[in-house]
Amino acid sequence: MPDGPLDPREHLTSPTTRTVLRIQAALLAAARRYLTEAGFVELLPPIIGPVTDPGIRGSKQIDVDFYGHRYKLMTSAILYKQTSLLAFDKIFYIAPNVRLEPPDAFSTQRHLVEFHQIDVEVAEAGRADVMRLLEGLLRHQIAAVESEHGDELAALGRSTGAFKQLQEQPFDQMTHAAAVTALQGLGHEQSPQAEIDWRGEEVLSTAAGVPFFVTDYPKGSRGFYDRESRSEPGLLRNFDLIAPEGFGELCSGSEREFEHRRLVSRIRETGENPAKYGWYLEAARHGIPSSAGFGIGVERLTRYVAGLDGVWQASAYPKFPGMVSA
Repeated sequence: MPDGPLDPREHLTSPTTRTVLRIQAALLAAARRYLTEAGFVELLPPIIGPVTDPGIRGSKQIDVDFYGHRYKLMTSAILYKQTSLLAFDKIFYIAPNVRLEPPDAFSTQRHLVEFHQIDVEVAEAGRADVMRLLEGLLRHQIAAVESEHGDELAALGRSTGAFKQLQEQPFDQMTHAAAVTALQGLGHEQSPQAEIDWRGEEVLSTAAGVPFFVTDYPKGSRGFYDRESRSEPGLLRNFDLIAPEGFGELCSGSEREFEHRRLVSRIRETGENPAKYGWYLEAARHGIPSSAGFGIGVERLTRYVAGLDGVWQASAYPKFPGMVSA
């Protein structure tokens, strides 16, 4: 891992960088094909807004001056994904995101300040629906890369045998509670009320043979927009997808809260003022669809498919936590 900012010229002219970025382009092209053929409409995501995703796990938002008003760079377009379903029932973005990650995130090899997501949202869908969609999408993307860029994967030292189980077996599942129990049994001190921490994800990921879902995170561990179970209060109808081989989280998703009164209540529970979310709550007051969706980290997926040491290798202009970059 570099110990300082990269020289953009040296990074961009590296044969490894060129190979990785071609693989990344193939992953994005395959995603667009798969989703478009399934009836999804690609929209262009917003870059700034009066509010953004508050559930960003220790990182900070960035303010910008918008004609005398304090706006935010998007940390995630989740609120806009939900309201975009007023136009179309199935939408996706290839969305840029900016988060000021804590400097200690530099050491994880999995965090960048600026990154992209394949953001997907489906009206009237449930968690199981979008988990199946995600499995099919990832299999299609990886098969496309194996078919079109097998020689380049080999040049990076990535065996296509790494994806044999992924293509042939259903993705595994475990609840958050089961993941906590497994980690505590391995001597890792994981809080049962918090997200699985970075080291915990790595431990679970290293032991896995195929990607797996972690479901049912406790309320309070995620943003107010993750729907709380109606039959099991205190649990969220959400999931993470964890890659095997120690690569960690690739994707987060959930069913969404969409009813105005529940959104206001959940926002207040987080200690925030609902007035901050005026435009969003006004849309919910008039009615937005029930939905479920997910966001796949493009650079993280590229890192996993290409077998890279660090997520920074999957960005043309990587911006490291705690470091000023080009």
